[in-house]
Amino acid sequence: MPDAPLAQRITHRHIEVFRAVMAAGSATGAADLLHSSQPTVSRELARLESLLGYALFERVQGRLRANARALALWDEVQRSWQGLERVVERAVALGRADAVQLSVLCLPALAHALLPGAAARLVQACPQARLSVTPQESPLLEEWISAQRFDLGLCEQASAPPGTRAEVLLTLDEVAVLPAGHALAQQARLQLADFADQPFVSLSADDPYRRLIDARFAQAGVPRTLRTETHSAAAVCAMVEHGLGLAIVNPLTALTAAAGGRLVVRRLAFSIPFSVAAVLPLYRPALPEVEPMLQALRAEAADRAQQLQALP
Repeated sequence: MPDAPLAQRITHRHIEVFRAVMAAGSATGAADLLHSSQPTVSRELARLESLLGYALFERVQGRLRANARALALWDEVQRSWQGLERVVERAVALGRADAVQLSVLCLPALAHALLPGAAARLVQACPQARLSVTPQESPLLEEWISAQRFDLGLCEQASAPPGTRAEVLLTLDEVAVLPAGHALAQQARLQLADFADQPFVSLSADDPYRRLIDARFAQAGVPRTLRTETHSAAAVCAMVEHGLGLAIVNPLTALTAAAGGRLVVRRLAFSIPFSVAAVLPLYRPALPEVEPMLQALRAEAADRAQQLQALP
């Protein structure tokens, strides 16, 4: 640890003088940078060396030449000064209406299927709004929101993590996705028995919806050909598009994927509930953009629910 009395005697001014000398290459040049005088700079520099107990510069024919210790200190000063400059830039930027970013943390599936439409609504209502979106899986998502690190979170659970409050945006059922032209696409609703012996694309084994889906088929005694599994609903839909099987996924991802026309979405005759909630930190000051973003999310969720109801 540095000597406490010594650290207290070395002031910001000493470091400022050292930085100016290193940048300018001379005490005269440093004085110009600091709007000071050459004798004052030389005196402050000598005082810093005296406090440190070692020289930072060699005096050669009236010129200053930095030694190894000065160069090592210069590296540290540059890093610190860059950090200070970033702090100052951020402080100035926060005074501009267009400089504040709304930080949103959400599940990757929601970043792909719900948030883009809501973000478009937000920008239409608040043209100056700036948005930063971070996709993250559970349980880190809940941990980060609880730690008050983000302005808003989107998750697939109705219960609020500690230090937050939750608002349920929608509650729907999981749906089936099939390749376009599949024989089962003629049916408006699919029964568990319709999946018997069909190739099936699953979510990964640790996914909670995968466990729910597997349990329903196991209880009904309906066998499937489990050919492919992947970690995300968007990837599941891509597999289905390429004819690798049928699948059951959340309706938001399914509707987004079906827009390309290469797969179809069908409702299920049985219920596997799917919920999306907005999660707000209780102890992080709310930005003015939070409420418009919530309104955009509510409107986007309502539109998606109507799309699902309009299915054949």
